[in-house]
Amino acid sequence: MKPTHCNIVLIGMPGAGKSTVGVILAKRTARDFVDTDLLIQKTEKRSLQEILDADGYLGLRRIEERVLLSMELCGHVIATGGSAVYSDAAMDHLRRVGIVVFLDVDLDAIKSRVTDFDSRGIAKRADQSFEALFEERRVLYRKYADITIDGARLNQDQVCEGIRAALAR
Repeated sequence: MKPTHCNIVLIGMPGAGKSTVGVILAKRTARDFVDTDLLIQKTEKRSLQEILDADGYLGLRRIEERVLLSMELCGHVIATGGSAVYSDAAMDHLRRVGIVVFLDVDLDAIKSRVTDFDSRGIAKRADQSFEALFEERRVLYRKYADITIDGARLNQDQVCEGIRAALAR
C-alpha cells in the first residue's frame, strides 16, 4: 500500500457487510474503525431515516458529502454509507487517502440480509425500486473500486482475508 493510502475504505450496498467486515478488518490490521453512517448521525444528531424524512434523499447525500470531505484520517478502516459513491468529490478525497474496496454482493444476498429497506435510511428516489438502485450504484462502485471482493458466498472472516490478500499484492 502506498504511504499516501493509509486507510482502507469499504464501499458497497447496504447489507454488503461494510460495517461488520470493517470492525474485523480494523482489528486484524491494527487500525481504528469509522462507520460514516454513524458519523453522519452523530454530526446531525438524528438518524439517517430522520434526515431522509426531513431533507429528502438529496439532502442526505449532501450531508454525507460534507461529512466525508471533512474527514482527515490515517490508519483507519472506513465503512462508507452506500450512497457515498454519488459524490465525485468525496470519492476522490477518499481515494487520495485510502485504498477503496468494493464489497460486491449480489441482489439476492442483499435482500436476504436486509429486511428493513423502508426504515433503514437508504438514500434513493421515492419512485426508485431497490433493484434499480442496486444496478445504478453497482456501476458507481465499480468505477471507484481499487479492489473488488465478491462477498456473496463468503463469511466475514473470508472477506477480510480476501481484502488482506488483495492489499498484499
